[in-house]
Amino acid sequence: MKLSVSSFKTSLGTFRCVATEKGLALLMLPGESPTIFEHKIKSMFAGYERTKGSAITKKTESEIKAHLAGRLRKFRVKLDLHATPFQERVLAEVARIPYGETRTYSEIARAIGSPKAARAVGSANARNPLPIVIPCHRVVAVNSLGGYGGGLAMKKRLLALEA
Repeated sequence: MKLSVSSFKTSLGTFRCVATEKGLALLMLPGESPTIFEHKIKSMFAGYERTKGSAITKKTESEIKAHLAGRLRKFRVKLDLHATPFQERVLAEVARIPYGETRTYSEIARAIGSPKAARAVGSANARNPLPIVIPCHRVVAVNSLGGYGGGLAMKKRLLALEA
């Protein structure tokens, strides 16, 4: 199988993305290490033939830029999610959070039928391979913003963009 790898610059910095023939599979936020990006590619996609760019990576770039400019609220790029069944449940629920709204880790846990799993929800959310596209920045702690792979300054910016 082919693996398309691309990077692009935005107002937030440089994003890196990976797509399979099925869809977008990995999106790395600006500020995240290129070394970690390469490690994730090797661990997630052993045996893939690597190419530069594709229609999916180009659509990802276009949609991310449109989203950051306030012109896109819902992503349409096809996804190829590589996650455990629990992570898939969490991320499916996170994907349902409407633009401009937030949910707590506890609310997500209750919504997926695991009301005592708020910490596990936080862990699954932290492993989201498709941040912004699956809007994990919209998940917050009860009394704070919680964490974010791209840093709290980026989380604040993304939430302010949607406010």
